Amino acid sequence: MTQTTDLGPEDRKIITLARSARARNGVPEGAAVRDETGRTYVAGTVALESLKLSALRTAVAMAVASGAKSLEAAAVVTGAEALPDEDRAAVRDLGGPDTPVLLAGPDGELRATVSAG
Repeated sequence: MTQTTDLGPEDRKIITLARSARARNGVPEGAAVRDETGRTYVAGTVALESLKLSALRTAVAMAVASGAKSLEAAAVVTGAEALPDEDRAAVRDLGGPDTPVLLAGPDGELRATVSAG
């Protein structure tokens, strides 16, 4: 297992942002993505009666809506053990199959790094 202290500062930053979105909003997941210019987009789970989106898909949608052309990295803070295929697909659509997705637990410790592909 890779510890967050082994990550670069920009990857630690998106994990921290994802963790704070989860805690601040009291949602099951928090996510953050970094685009090709270094801008970050942070989101939590959306659970409306008519609209349900994971935190990661919401963050990707926010990046797209803000004009991002690609993604450098993504991070999700969740209690789940794995990412749904739909989440990885959203990252892959904007960032490509090699975009790293950092999966961290609620404590912020990195549990896995997976590719979007």
